[in-house]
Amino acid sequence: MSENFVSNKLKVNVQYIKDLSFENPNSPKSLTENKEPPDIKVDINVFAKPFDKKVYEVSLSIGGKADRNDLKIFEIELVYAGVFTLPDVGLTDEEEKKLVLIEAPQLLFPFARSIIAELTRDGGFMPLIIQPIDFGALYRSRINQKTKTEGSA
Repeated sequence: MSENFVSNKLKVNVQYIKDLSFENPNSPKSLTENKEPPDIKVDINVFAKPFDKKVYEVSLSIGGKADRNDLKIFEIELVYAGVFTLPDVGLTDEEEKKLVLIEAPQLLFPFARSIIAELTRDGGFMPLIIQPIDFGALYRSRINQKTKTEGSA
């Protein structure tokens, strides 16, 4: 069965903000002394938890920090989640993992990206626009990392 056909059958039951935090600890100084751009770091993780047969909660965790010299500009944390039902076709374990850890976060990402951009803008800064994420590469990286860890144990 073609991957595109299967991924088109992935059902989004609900999506929601599970956790959200924005800190602007050094305002108004962080907002008025903006001579140079801040150093921004963004971390993204994907988590999946089975609910029922073929039903998963998938969480996209995004953390961002902006610093300028020794001054914390802002810190943001978002966990954006969704409940997904997989197609009721004969999927291999690998196909199921790919749907849950690649396709589902790809569907969640645009909404999470928008929340991050709006929240940083509402905090008084230029919107933090997170570049598109290759969740397939992220998945392969985690598999390779797990393989290396198991091989060295």
